[in-house]
Amino acid sequence: MSAPPRVLHALSPEHRALLLSVAREVAFAEDTRIFEAGGVADRFWVLRSGTVSLYQYVLAERRISVATLGPGDLLGWSWLFPPHRWDFGAEAFSPVRAYEFDASAVAVLGERDPSLELALTRTVGTILAHRLEMTRSALIERYAHPSGRLV
Repeated sequence: MSAPPRVLHALSPEHRALLLSVAREVAFAEDTRIFEAGGVADRFWVLRSGTVSLYQYVLAERRISVATLGPGDLLGWSWLFPPHRWDFGAEAFSPVRAYEFDASAVAVLGERDPSLELALTRTVGTILAHRLEMTRSALIERYAHPSGRLV
């Protein structure tokens, strides 16, 4: 499986500068829950350092890690699509530094520059396809019986 694109590297220098103009630097301590599935998705992050675990609950009280994100990775995509609720949970696996983007501010940029909106949407779409494949693979690996049947 090829690596997903890095949001900031996938954008043109002009689009990257526009996006970074609304960024704010944030930090999360190790073991901080950044967001929970079902919560309001009104922002996203691009990781600068550290690692974040994305997880999904498979039973009421049992969660599994479906991906680990690192520097350059996009954290959060649910802000882009209705109903704007997180599909996964995210927790800092180590101390994390990131750029945080308010979804409303990014939407205003996209209205002013439709080419930025298109580039960002395409990049996030490519990342989503990669994450879907990673999640599918993690679930199959975790729950597949050696016979090839799911348990």
